[in-house]
Amino acid sequence: MNRRGAVRTLLYIAGGTLVLPACFRQSGAPSIALQKLSVSEAEEQLLAELAETLFPTTDTPGGKELLLHLFVLKMVDDCHGPEDQRAFSDGLSAFIQWSHGKLGHSFTLAAPNEQVALVEAIQTRADDDIAKFYAMFKQRAIQGYLNSQYVMTNLVKYELIPGRYNGYFPVEKD
Repeated sequence: MNRRGAVRTLLYIAGGTLVLPACFRQSGAPSIALQKLSVSEAEEQLLAELAETLFPTTDTPGGKELLLHLFVLKMVDDCHGPEDQRAFSDGLSAFIQWSHGKLGHSFTLAAPNEQVALVEAIQTRADDDIAKFYAMFKQRAIQGYLNSQYVMTNLVKYELIPGRYNGYFPVEKD
């Protein structure tokens, strides 16, 4: 055995022992830094699935790919008052329990048609924590979708104000 091969093998083993624990560890923390909200990693995944249910992936990117759930979390954390933030957190907790009771398992493990049926059932609910949470989430998810880079560059054609000049526009006399 030559010395270079032994050193190379030793470096591979040392690098693997440093990287391997990071592969199996779940942090439990959300992907973005939030100042006022506290959201776990599982709740963030649930919000990602909810965004994907609202905006499914077709020939355009879906809610998960556009990271709408992170947009919603950041907007609720930064732009809403303490009452709305508390209603969002309480509604999220109530939604997790309600969906688990309805489906028998987590919302993230449900089939897409079950997720759609559950979201449709939320829309018929009265004014409670889940309905407030869903209304806030839906409003911010729509805002995030319409302001996403994909929509603003590929779907919306931007024209500078006052718009293009049409020299042949018919002018009528009054």
